Amino acid sequence: MLRRVKIRDVAEIVALINQYAMKGEMLPRSRSQLYANLRDYVIAEVDGRIIGVGALSIIWDNLAEVRSLAIDPDYAGQGWGRQIVNHLLEEARDLELPQVFAMTYKPGFFTKMGFRIIDKKELPHKVWKDCLHCTKFPDCDEIAMVREV
Repeated sequence: MLRRVKIRDVAEIVALINQYAMKGEMLPRSRSQLYANLRDYVIAEVDGRIIGVGALSIIWDNLAEVRSLAIDPDYAGQGWGRQIVNHLLEEARDLELPQVFAMTYKPGFFTKMGFRIIDKKELPHKVWKDCLHCTKFPDCDEIAMVREV
């Protein structure tokens, strides 16, 4: 089941995201970052356990980002990531945002979701605000992908 995030979920979400961040597969998130952007997030839950998370961050009037997409390894490959991304794309559609992008190390997944690879230079400078805190900045090796909504 997908649902909106509640305050009580934050510690569990931070742990899920940061297990991937420790491997260098995504940016870490702090509790304060989650609290500040709580309404951007949706979670997948099974039997009261949070097994997936993702967020839609609005960048500008024509662009949003799918970010912090993480699935518990025990539930990987079962379609939860697809459900979360589809939900976030539907939110973007409801907001009448024409494009959504993602920065990823899993281009195959996003290609199956209708995204296409683009040069990072095609994205506006606004998208790089989180990158300044990344240990890989300015030598980012993530792949930029975009999808029309």
